[in-house]
Amino acid sequence: MMNLNENFLKAAERVHTLPQKPSNENLLKMYGLYKQATEGDVQGEQPGGFDFKGLAKYNSWASLRGTSKETAMQQYIELVESLF
Repeated sequence: MMNLNENFLKAAERVHTLPQKPSNENLLKMYGLYKQATEGDVQGEQPGGFDFKGLAKYNSWASLRGTSKETAMQQYIELVESLF
């Protein structure tokens, strides 16, 4: 049986084979969960107001502050699986 880290890495690879492009909402969720799982709490400066994409990604990651890496991995796996 695969461990959580192996399942997470497999989900991160599988995301490139999704049958259709996920909604922007799901893309942002996946980004935030992936960053939280791999790097922990958000770091760096919040992007400026005209960097809409950067700001949305930053906010998605920042909304997960305090979430454990394991929890973020599990939620990422579940989200990717739900898109198939």
